[in-house]
Amino acid sequence: MLTLLKNTQLYAPKKLGKKDVLIAGNKIVAIEDNLDPFISHNVKVIDLQGKIVTPGLIDQHIHVIGAGGKDGFASMTPEIAVSDLISCGTTTVSSLLGTDGTARNIRTLYSKVKALEQDGISAYMLCGYYGLESVTITESIQADMLFIDKILGCKIAISDIRSSYPTALELVRKLRDVRVGGMIGNKKGILHVHLGNLESKMDVLFELVEKYQFPIEHISPTHVGRTKALFDQAIRFAKLGGMIDITTGASQYTSPYKSVLYALEEGVDIGTMTFSSDGHAGLTKFDEHHKPIGVRKAPIHKNLEETVLLVKKGGVSIEKAFQLITSNPAKNLGLKNKGTIAVGQDADICCFDEELTLIDVFANGIQMMKDKKVIVKGNFES
Repeated sequence: MLTLLKNTQLYAPKKLGKKDVLIAGNKIVAIEDNLDPFISHNVKVIDLQGKIVTPGLIDQHIHVIGAGGKDGFASMTPEIAVSDLISCGTTTVSSLLGTDGTARNIRTLYSKVKALEQDGISAYMLCGYYGLESVTITESIQADMLFIDKILGCKIAISDIRSSYPTALELVRKLRDVRVGGMIGNKKGILHVHLGNLESKMDVLFELVEKYQFPIEHISPTHVGRTKALFDQAIRFAKLGGMIDITTGASQYTSPYKSVLYALEEGVDIGTMTFSSDGHAGLTKFDEHHKPIGVRKAPIHKNLEETVLLVKKGGVSIEKAFQLITSNPAKNLGLKNKGTIAVGQDADICCFDEELTLIDVFANGIQMMKDKKVIVKGNFES
């Protein structure tokens, strides 16, 4: 089955202007000013009438089986449904464990990743969790990278009271496993590093780059906007060529889009920044007096919301702003078929009106949202 998207205003995310896009199966097979010659009885034609079209959005840090648990078992957050992801334009996720690597099982995470794939989106994962002793499906990080198709790297935490306070030497050995496993397994390989709010900040990551001379592109720090001092270090990391990840769904020292604007003012290339939601992380709920009254789950829609704010309030162009949730996370994760609209790429597409309201979503060539309504849901969704 061929699907022809007519009259798009295409941002790939680079602005390409008025284009037609032809989809065959799950791939984009042609992009031209006019593809009318392909119209026939077995081609489905969708006239987008000038809608803004971007790649499907990528959330590279999200808890699809839930997380939380810091206030007991009842504070553990629930799984994420595929319709929740589609409703905010997310067509690709990279998921991971959080503080807990015991009650939350790595094999359960893999099963959920495969289930989301069967539901129609693209899903990947990281092994590891906060602790130094990385939880894996096989006997090691390197073997996971080699033999588990969906594993793109490993997670660990630093500068957090819940971390194992790893040394640079311990981290560089994990980086070695990720990189070598990735080389043999034909993956990029990243060590995704949760950052807390301790005074040590990113110091150990600079030691990895400057003392051990480990290639910076394999080091992926997240939650970099937690404090102003931490973000200033992240700016330095980005200027060294690293990719920094700004969390949109959990607490930051300022609005995520404002962090991006500040980084741009400081000379950071927008190609070195990403947004991720931390969706379904467990967050403390406070009353009007800032007294803890319970828990809540981190929202998953903030990536798109903050990107739209970056355009509307920050004055950043669509083609630059949408890099943070399309081509940049694809580059960071090493997903060669994701993050751009081009011939040969996976047909993950979002369509917006002129106000950047999400209207339609395609994942792997299948329309999942039509006229603001999710039309493809998981097996157990009503």
